[in-house]
Amino acid sequence: MFNSLTFRNDIDLTRSRLAALTGCPAPGRHRIRTETDDGGPDPPTPQGKEDQGPTRWVPDALRQARIDPGHRVAIVLCVLALLVVVGFAAHMVFGRPTPELVPPLPAAQTTVPSSAVRPVAQQDERMVVSVVGRVHRPGLLTLREGARVAEALDAAGGLLPDTDTTGLNLARKLADGEQVHVGIPVPGGMAADGGVLAADGPTGETTGKINLNTASVQQLDELPGVGPVTAQRIVDRRTRNGPFRNVEQLREVEGIGETRLARLRELVTV
Repeated sequence: MFNSLTFRNDIDLTRSRLAALTGCPAPGRHRIRTETDDGGPDPPTPQGKEDQGPTRWVPDALRQARIDPGHRVAIVLCVLALLVVVGFAAHMVFGRPTPELVPPLPAAQTTVPSSAVRPVAQQDERMVVSVVGRVHRPGLLTLREGARVAEALDAAGGLLPDTDTTGLNLARKLADGEQVHVGIPVPGGMAADGGVLAADGPTGETTGKINLNTASVQQLDELPGVGPVTAQRIVDRRTRNGPFRNVEQLREVEGIGETRLARLRELVTV
């Protein structure tokens, strides 16, 4: 009996030492008694052996406590979590900055001078006139629309010395296709500037005729029954088809019929 008691004490001592080293309670502390056990009480476990380990620093009151939040606390936690989720979603949807559209800049207004907005047709209008006689460079000249006799003489190189310009109206506007005679006799009863030569007849009336091939629009407009539109058509026909060969060719001009031609036969010539 002494030997079995000594053996059991050695086992318990070994288990206590293992528990102290590992920090865990000694396994098999309440073991089943062996047949050799005499039924006596187990030797007392050394004080503090079973409390050694990581939990030995925790107070006994906290070590024995059990956390039970209860239904009310669980509901409050769920509500708080739901509010957090809803608030985060609302921030993501409504908290984003709204882009502001930049208003378009007003279009710059440029003021164009009135002289620069003239129609192209007016800027490019040109006319051709013929200058013959006592000038340095007689011949065809290209001038701007509405040029005057003085401009035509300058474009022709100017007058020759001792040229008489008494019969020239230097301020008169020229028409396209017109011929200007400078210092020489003018055929067809026309003055040097395209006007009608006056001659005193028995009644003292003017007997000169307007030359259809040299008269300007303004001169043709002075004829009875011929307005500015018809006068321009006469000049256009002369420019397009060449000089008139006879007065009867006025019938080719739109707006001149037999009645009007009969009135013009005594007033025009070629």
